[in-house]
Amino acid sequence: MVEVVFLHPDLGIGGAERLVVDAALALRRRGCGVQIWTAHFDHAHCFSECRRPALPVYCVGDWLPRTLLGRCSALCAYLRMLYVAWYLVFLSGVEFDVVFCDQVSACIPVLRLCRRAKRVLFYCHFPDRLLQSGKPGPLQRLYRLPIDWLEEYTTGLADLVLVNSKFTAGVFRRTFRSLSHLEPDVLYPSLSFAEPAGGQGQDQDEDQEVLALSPPPIGPGRDFVFLSINRFERKKNLGLALRALHCLRDLLGQEDWQRVHLVLAGGYDPRVLENVEHYRELQEMANQLQLADKVTFLRSFSDQQKVSLLRRCRCVLYTPSNEHFGIVPLEAMYSRRPVIAVNSGGPLESVVDQVTGFLRQPSPSSFAEAMEKLVRSPDLGTNMGEAGRSRVLQTFSVDAFTEQLYQYICKLTQ
Repeated sequence: MVEVVFLHPDLGIGGAERLVVDAALALRRRGCGVQIWTAHFDHAHCFSECRRPALPVYCVGDWLPRTLLGRCSALCAYLRMLYVAWYLVFLSGVEFDVVFCDQVSACIPVLRLCRRAKRVLFYCHFPDRLLQSGKPGPLQRLYRLPIDWLEEYTTGLADLVLVNSKFTAGVFRRTFRSLSHLEPDVLYPSLSFAEPAGGQGQDQDEDQEVLALSPPPIGPGRDFVFLSINRFERKKNLGLALRALHCLRDLLGQEDWQRVHLVLAGGYDPRVLENVEHYRELQEMANQLQLADKVTFLRSFSDQQKVSLLRRCRCVLYTPSNEHFGIVPLEAMYSRRPVIAVNSGGPLESVVDQVTGFLRQPSPSSFAEAMEKLVRSPDLGTNMGEAGRSRVLQTFSVDAFTEQLYQYICKLTQ
């Protein structure tokens, strides 16, 4: 049996975490032994699979700080992952053949210190240096200089590098110039749904749970629900959904407008200041736009609630620009829901414009025009939903993801 250990900085709820969990489950189905090691794990803020004995999760190093007086989060993340790797190699006694690490490559040199040679697979969601928000000042650039060098150098030490999209592969090549000899392979994320969402004849109990999630309700009379699923972070541009809804009001008649509702559902961690601040900012924006009775906010929903939300909605809005890949459009299409997404980054590879949804400029008017078409033409949304479902099954299936990943693991252990 091939033993695979996954190293991940913070096993919360997000796209990166979803991929790690799905990858571990995929390899387990192929007969591999799997463990996940992380610097932070909260049973109340994780995917349901992580609470099951079949997927063991080990948390070490959470006593180390996440920031230094609210700053240096990248440095702290590197130190925490170095400690996890050091603990795994020297203190855990765990035997393993392959390490699958992602997000933080600084731990790779520590893994090389094993008494017996181990193989390292690094999954690059996106270069860390490009995830910084705002324009850095002189001190920030000085602080990032050694961290960026370490990221590039240690990424090159991996035996195999995978990326989540062709878009990220191009960014990888342009960013890590010293690694021009590497050609990362693309392993598209897959989905975690075991049962079809949004299918015919499904149990309606979960739908009733969604109708009562939080005030204002999204019950009868709100029969055209737009749904946004993303973390409450500024880079996700969730305000675009609110401004688009405001523009939509001017495009629809009173009767159609009364039917429309928006649900902003997202990952929310009270430890993360940006999550707390941006959640409040969005609530204030909804009030300023006089949309308070048209918007439901939902924080840190469960997997069951997510499936129910996708079943209850009629369209999914995906607002980030230059998103590395984005699992939400796949979840929407699998659930037979059309997607309105920004025409950049990963959605260019997942959403087919005018077929499974709309790819639009990140402007309220562009999104609102696409939203209007779906409100006025229910059959259009139905046809797009069926096309989206077919596309996911053909291109982004769990079986394809499992087989491709397993072949990579086999290649590393030969």
